[in-house]
Amino acid sequence: MKNLFQFGTFIKLFTISTFLGMSLQLGAVAIYPIHQAEILVGSKFDLKVEFDKVLEPSEVFITMNDKDITTVIKAPPEHIRNEDGKGSSFVWRNVSLSNVGSVNLTARTADDKNQFLSVQWNVYATGERKAKNVILFIGDGMSIANRTAARVMSKGISQGKYQGKLSFDDMPQMALVGTSGADSLLTDSANSMSAYTTGHKSSVNALGVYASRATDNLAHPKVETIAELIKRKTKMSIGIVSDAEIEDATPAAMVAHTRRRADKQYIADELFLKQIDVILGGGAAYFMPQTEKLSKRKDNNDLIRLFKLDGYELVKTKTELMQAANKTTTTKLFGTFHHDNMDGSLDRFFLKQNTVKDYPDQPDLTEMTQAAIHVLSKNKNGFFLVVEAALIDKFNHPLDWERAAFDTIMLSNAVQVAKDFAAKNKDTLIIVTPDHTHGGSISGVVSDEKKGALREKVGVYADAGFPNYPKANQQGYPESIDVSKRIVFNYGNFPDHYETLKPKLTGTFVPAVIDKETKKFVANPIYKEQHPEAVKVEGNTPSTNEAGVHTADDGVLTAMGPGSDFYRGFIDNTEVFKGMVQALGLGSKK
Repeated sequence: MKNLFQFGTFIKLFTISTFLGMSLQLGAVAIYPIHQAEILVGSKFDLKVEFDKVLEPSEVFITMNDKDITTVIKAPPEHIRNEDGKGSSFVWRNVSLSNVGSVNLTARTADDKNQFLSVQWNVYATGERKAKNVILFIGDGMSIANRTAARVMSKGISQGKYQGKLSFDDMPQMALVGTSGADSLLTDSANSMSAYTTGHKSSVNALGVYASRATDNLAHPKVETIAELIKRKTKMSIGIVSDAEIEDATPAAMVAHTRRRADKQYIADELFLKQIDVILGGGAAYFMPQTEKLSKRKDNNDLIRLFKLDGYELVKTKTELMQAANKTTTTKLFGTFHHDNMDGSLDRFFLKQNTVKDYPDQPDLTEMTQAAIHVLSKNKNGFFLVVEAALIDKFNHPLDWERAAFDTIMLSNAVQVAKDFAAKNKDTLIIVTPDHTHGGSISGVVSDEKKGALREKVGVYADAGFPNYPKANQQGYPESIDVSKRIVFNYGNFPDHYETLKPKLTGTFVPAVIDKETKKFVANPIYKEQHPEAVKVEGNTPSTNEAGVHTADDGVLTAMGPGSDFYRGFIDNTEVFKGMVQALGLGSKK
C-alpha cells in the first residue's frame, strides 16, 4: 500500500476497487514515470513496471492508450525475473514519445482483467526557439529572509526605504515555486534540482532517476537531463559553475543518473563523459587518482589528465582562471579551486577563516560566471549555463545567517555579470531561483547598548530601529558585521544550540556536537564558554539532527529575457525545466 499512496495513484485505485468490490492486492505495484508526469515530446526516459510476484513476459499485459505496449514500443523490455526477491520488473530503456497529448499506461497480469495499475502522463511540445542562451542561477536554499538580509547589508535602508536593490530584485517576471518531491513534502538538493534539469519529479537523494525498488544505485529508471538533451539535439555549449564540490547534488543533476547523490566518483566520471564544455568549482579530490594525498577516489583514474588530453584548459587558481578565459583559443575550460567546497565570501574577503589560508587564490562566483560566459559565448549556436551559489545553503544549515547573507550578495554580483552580458545579447534568458528553502526570518534588531539579559537586548517593532552596518564597499559587502546593532535572524528549525546573537568570527557556526554517551546531538558548549550571556535553545528537530533542515516553503523565482514570461504565479518545480525547453525550442515539431 505504501507505493500506491506514494506515487499518487491511491485515490484512483481505491475508487475502482470499491466499485468492483476488489482487494487492493494488485499485481502491478509501481509504474515509472509516475502518475501526472509531464514529458517533453522526443525526450528520452526509461519506462519501468514493477509487479509483486514472479512473472514471465507472457503472463503480463501492459497497454499504452489501450494498445498492447509491444505494438507501440518495438524494442523488447529488459525482464528482471525476480528483482531483489520482490517480483518481476519490465524495463524499456531510452523510450521517447513523438505524439503530443495524454498517455494512459495500464499494467496487469494477463489472467486478471480487474486488478490493474494505471497512470496518466501528459506529453507536450514547444514552440520554436526564442532564446539563444539560457543562464540558470541557483541560490541553493535561498529564502526570502536571505534576500532581505543581503539587501539590508549590501544596499542599506534609511527611513524604511532600501537605498538600492539586489541585481535580481528588478527582474520583470516572478513566480512562486513548489519544491516537494515524489516521496516527501520536504526536498533535498538532489531531487529539487533534478526537477529543474529533467522536468520529472524525483526522490530525496536521487539524481536524474525515478527511485524504484532497484538495489543498484545506477539501475533506477533514468530520465534525460537538459544537458543531455541539448547535446543530443543542438550544437550549443554547456557550462556548470558552483562554489561547492562540482560533484555535489545541484551541479550533478545536470549529468548524473543515480539513486544516491553521494556517488561522487561516478558523478565526476559523468562530468567528463558528458563533455560539459566549462566546469568550474570545488571538488578536485574526486578527479585525482587515489595515489594522490587528498584524493577521494577509489581507483587510479586521473580525470584531470583526461580533461587535458581532451583539449580543456586546466586552471587551479583565480589567476590562472582569468588568464585562460581571456585566451582567444579557449573553448573548453576545466577548473577546480578547492579539494572540497570552496570558501564563502565573508571568509575569503574579510575574516580569512575556515580554509582560506590553504586556498588563498580562490575565485568567487562572480569571476567564475564571467569566465564561463566569456568562453561559452564564443559558440555561435548559443549556450546553456547553470551557476550555483551553493554556500547559501551550506551556511543556512548550521544557522550561520551572516555567511549566507554575504553569499547572497555574491550571487547578486554574479547575476549582474549575466545581466551586463544580456544587455548586449538580448537573446539571453536569465533565471534566478532557489532549489528549495530554509526556514529563516528577520524579527528585530539586537543592540549591545541595551541592559539586561540577552533577549532583553532585542528590539521589536518601533523599538527595533535599524542596524548600523557600515556602508558597503564597491562589491556590495559591508566592511564589518561585528557592529553594535545587528539584524536578529531566527531560523524556524534547529538542533539544541547556544544563541549568542553575535556573528561567528572564528569560523562557520557549529551549533551542535555529538554526545559520546547518548549518541545524540547536544548544544555545542564552546559558544557558552565564549559568550557567558548566550542562551540555550532547545531544538525542535530530532536529536539525531546536527543542523537546520530544508523547508517546504515556496521558493521565489525571478526571470528576464526571451521566454521569461512563462514564469508567473505559482508553478511546480518541474515547470522550471518546461520554461527553459520552451525558450530553447527543444520540443519543437518543426
